[in-house]
Amino acid sequence: MSYRGRIAPTPTGDMHAGHARTFVAAWRRARDAGGAVVLRIEDLDPLRCRPEWTAHAIEDLAWLGVTWDEGPVYQSARRAVYADVWRRLRDAGAVYPSTVSRKEVRDAAHAPHEDEEDAEPLFPPALRPPADAGRDAASPAGVVWRFRVPDGETIRFDDAVRGPQAFTAGVDFGDFVVWRKDDVPAYELAVVADDVAMGITEVVRGEDLLRSTARQLLVYRALGAAPPAWCHLPLVRDAAGKRLAKRHQALSVRELRARGHTPAEVLALAGAGP
Repeated sequence: MSYRGRIAPTPTGDMHAGHARTFVAAWRRARDAGGAVVLRIEDLDPLRCRPEWTAHAIEDLAWLGVTWDEGPVYQSARRAVYADVWRRLRDAGAVYPSTVSRKEVRDAAHAPHEDEEDAEPLFPPALRPPADAGRDAASPAGVVWRFRVPDGETIRFDDAVRGPQAFTAGVDFGDFVVWRKDDVPAYELAVVADDVAMGITEVVRGEDLLRSTARQLLVYRALGAAPPAWCHLPLVRDAAGKRLAKRHQALSVRELRARGHTPAEVLALAGAGP
């Protein structure tokens, strides 16, 4: 299969320099391989995603010199794809409905990993329902759905930047959310569904998602789908060592553009060469 990459901004704010570096790197790897690039707008969250930020992301990418061969494809228009994947996971017994609150998870679980920013606590196996829970559900609406991880199994993969990686289910991560209570597909399900449907052969993204890759590999396996190759880039951090976020407005691509910076200067600021 020829190389197929993707650029997938989430329009919950303006793109910052760190995201710009990652998207440009993804574009370059695809072009160097003579492959295609899909632009996918990950706008699933109706409360946090806004049309103006989608427009800004597309404008900023074009200003950076990034081009794409397909898209933009909007996740908000692909609910049928995600519902089909949910049904397949339900039928395989890989997911289950959970009425356990976040507070109950926090109270019963181990503390989050200190090295994972914005981490959630491990979901305790004792709070899982019986193995056949949810098999007769007609839809995922109205309740959280979690993926049942194989406790004790180590998930391994090779990363183009970080080399061999290994995460143990039930230790490094627990049963994770694939469908939210507000009837929105969760990240782990949506990106796997899309990467399979779009034939993505390599995923290029930030190293904060290394642990997420282990979770997603379990989803690929449950679907009987071949996973892509992985390339996780170092994060861009501020002077205090915190990773850049969309709250760092001064380092947004739009703000840097307004101050007269060139695309090469923005990428240099983020640690990427011309």
